[in-house]
Amino acid sequence: MKNTIQISAAKNYFLGFATSGLFLVLGLYYFNSTKNVEESAPSFTEILKAENTPIQEFNPNDLTESEWVQLGFSERQVATILKYKSVVGGQFTSKEQLKKCYSISAEKYAELEPYILLPDHAGKSFSSTKNFSNNYRQNTTSYQYKNYEAKGLKIPGKFNPDTYSVQDFINLGFTEKQSQSILKYKNYLGGSFISKEKFLECYMISEENYRKLAPYLLLPENAQNNSVEMKTFATNKTSSEKPAISYQAFDPNTTDLQGWRDLGFSEKQAQVIINYRDRNLKGSFKSLDDISRCFVISAEKFENLKPFIILNPENIKSKNSDYSPKTSQKNETLQNQNEENLKTDFRKINLNEITFKQLLEYGFDEKSAGSFIGFRNKLGGFVNTSQIIETYNIDKDLAQKLIGTAPLLVNNVPKYSLADAPESWLKNHPYFKYYADKIIYYRITYSDEKKFFRTMKIKPEAEQKMRLYLK
Repeated sequence: MKNTIQISAAKNYFLGFATSGLFLVLGLYYFNSTKNVEESAPSFTEILKAENTPIQEFNPNDLTESEWVQLGFSERQVATILKYKSVVGGQFTSKEQLKKCYSISAEKYAELEPYILLPDHAGKSFSSTKNFSNNYRQNTTSYQYKNYEAKGLKIPGKFNPDTYSVQDFINLGFTEKQSQSILKYKNYLGGSFISKEKFLECYMISEENYRKLAPYLLLPENAQNNSVEMKTFATNKTSSEKPAISYQAFDPNTTDLQGWRDLGFSEKQAQVIINYRDRNLKGSFKSLDDISRCFVISAEKFENLKPFIILNPENIKSKNSDYSPKTSQKNETLQNQNEENLKTDFRKINLNEITFKQLLEYGFDEKSAGSFIGFRNKLGGFVNTSQIIETYNIDKDLAQKLIGTAPLLVNNVPKYSLADAPESWLKNHPYFKYYADKIIYYRITYSDEKKFFRTMKIKPEAEQKMRLYLK
């Protein structure tokens, strides 16, 4: 009985092993039979070869979304490719540019590269290629590629871009959107590109296109050399040169307002000279040095006037000419007493409100005082004391002493954001006027002011000064 049980158990073990072995053999057989059937997804080239379809060239700029999918890309990859195409300007200009799209792997690009109708690099250009069609089909769908013609600039000859319309720029080789942006930029410059330098600053015009256009542009190299009469957008008036001044001998002590204007000074400058003569010099210039010290007469202007200046002794007023010595002495005593009574307490004077006379009273000469007032007026007010020290022609030691005495209040100094700053303020402010055109143009594109400085590539030191007058 015991032996029978042992044989039965051994029989069951044997059947179990036999069954397991049979399943293992069948599994190996199935695996080997299907291994050769399972293959990796065919490539674009292999599909065409399998269908005996001749591989022909194609232009990636003409492919639709479905046609990209037929080339073996997923819908997400196609969306990325088309977005990349719009970012680079709506056209792939070279194979090198297409290759940079990260949705196109190196392997996929290697398969497609021989059939892409684009130059290897953007610098190369080539004529239109032949018509062709591709018989590649998937799900009974066929497509035919369009003719490809590389778009380039068609320059008819020398031209003035100020007179060009949107259609003219389109005929030149720009897209409609680019042409509209170029004209918009011109309008914000005042209706004229002014110079080649300003024309290049338009971000729609690449450096490569500018190099092609530059020899044909009827514009000066830069705004400073613009000696050609140009129409302005607002008035259509032509610029005119100031007439040459004909100098004649004159006595500065008898010259009136019109006489100084005839010598080339503005009405305001002429009035300053007369006030300087009558008030500061007690009615007359005593020497040539007195004339040269007047801050509205530049050194160059003085050299032009010097040969024609005649100081007639009869017209030089003496302090004692109308008074006896006793009367003069009394007047001088009263004047000294009045000056002591009217002496300014500079500890209470705001540096943004101090007057020209008060600066003279403090010890500045006319040139330093005039520079102080002039620079402050252009800025709209000082924001920090370092601006006073940096003022041109100022006595820095005396200015440092004044700063230590008088307070600087900045509550009334006008400040704006770049988005709402008036154009006149931008174009006249010393810190903004060189970037005014860029600011006016870019602020219609970017609402975030943080992008202004990054986009305009303003020097850090210039940006630091600008921010003093920004909200």
